Amino acid sequence: MKNKTVLITGGAGFIGSNYAHMIIQDPDVHIVILDKLTYAGDLRNLQSLEGHPRLDFVEGDICDEALVKDLFEKYQFDQVVHFAAESHVDNSITGPAEFIRTNIVGTFTLIHRAYLTWMEGPFHLKEAFDHARFLHVSTDEVYGSLGPTGLFTEETAYAPNSPYSASKASSDFVVRSYFHTYGMPVVTTNCSNNYGPHQHKEKLIPTIIRSAIGGQPIPIYGDGKNVRDWLYVGDHCEGIKLAIDKGRTGETYNIGGHNERENIYIAHTICDLLDELHPAQSSYRDQITYVNDRPGHDFRYAIDPDKIVNELGWKAQENFESGIRKTVQWYLDNTDRL
Repeated sequence: MKNKTVLITGGAGFIGSNYAHMIIQDPDVHIVILDKLTYAGDLRNLQSLEGHPRLDFVEGDICDEALVKDLFEKYQFDQVVHFAAESHVDNSITGPAEFIRTNIVGTFTLIHRAYLTWMEGPFHLKEAFDHARFLHVSTDEVYGSLGPTGLFTEETAYAPNSPYSASKASSDFVVRSYFHTYGMPVVTTNCSNNYGPHQHKEKLIPTIIRSAIGGQPIPIYGDGKNVRDWLYVGDHCEGIKLAIDKGRTGETYNIGGHNERENIYIAHTICDLLDELHPAQSSYRDQITYVNDRPGHDFRYAIDPDKIVNELGWKAQENFESGIRKTVQWYLDNTDRL
């Protein structure tokens, strides 16, 4: 039996690289990573896998139709795990065009090539690909904003509020259409805010750590009361693996950590950990500074993960307090990543 060949798009990024590290442990898996190496992709995320006999890295763009075609023809992928996306909300506000291109056109380019490779025609998988799966990684931001109560479920109506979330919602619908129109073996996951090792320095948690130990103001939007549901990246990767291996095709699985925290709580917790692990002359909390809120800033996200828990047996191993300690320590050990 040949190795299962898995295409990971965006595999030099934060979540994709964590996923690659996880599935490379399976001796029957060969990984091909396709990454454009924009500011969000970093080969240092894959440094410990350099030279691995079951990993090939390709620098390239998911919108490059000829490249994508060549890769599918060469490797005959059994699975596609599609992480590649523009994902920073602030950047989508100042420069939305790249989000439309990468997140929508790129997703279409990939899934259409998978369709042409795996299927004879609508609802007719080729025998060699009867086990193939395309997993599309999305976000809870497609659902819009919650009030003080309630949770996003897989049945929640889409209501994206930023160019980023609108582009991700569009890509979700592209993937959905390929299931309903062509019978493509697709699964979509929508996750809450990830954190952990290898996250890009622009994101909230690395920004707090960098600002703190650099003696700079720690910027917190608005009054700091915006709420996010936090998910440790390793738990997210386990959920993705379950969804692609055991999830029902055509289904969406929400992956969330049941770890709702206000942004100001995040800042206080990190400051307190740094006071313990990397003490300064005064508490890092003194550096917290409130800044003007982001335009269209969603108030609260929170995911109900009951479907993936009940159907696939997924369970988060980290709560926020255990995961954030690991994360802060990783950044203290890897300050060049800040």
